[in-house]
Amino acid sequence: MLRFTANGKVYEKELSGGDSATTNNRMELLGVITGLSALKEPCKVTLTTDSKYVVDSVTKGWVYGWKKKGWIKSDKKPALNVDLWEMLLPLLEKHDVTFNWVKGHAGHPENERCDRLAVEQRDKYSL
Repeated sequence: MLRFTANGKVYEKELSGGDSATTNNRMELLGVITGLSALKEPCKVTLTTDSKYVVDSVTKGWVYGWKKKGWIKSDKKPALNVDLWEMLLPLLEKHDVTFNWVKGHAGHPENERCDRLAVEQRDKYSL
């Protein structure tokens, strides 16, 4: 969900998608990439998500370490989802992004709406 306020008016847009051969972490990353890619100019963004994978990887600097080490994690195993991280990192440079983690399924209205959109897409792609 994208929300933008200008001149006292709130504009909202919902984006969703899916893939039959994916993982939850890939879809969480793709959601962030899709949302940030939809912005037409550099923006100050509060990104709210229930994905600890996305939030911790960026805010704790893990993704930057993986990249610096040739996409190898501290346990010497290859980092996962490198293709998506390589798409996300330039977007994080373009936009001023603050990450806000929320607990999933805990009543946060926008997070609950995003979960319903994700379930709809999962069901659509699992047919």
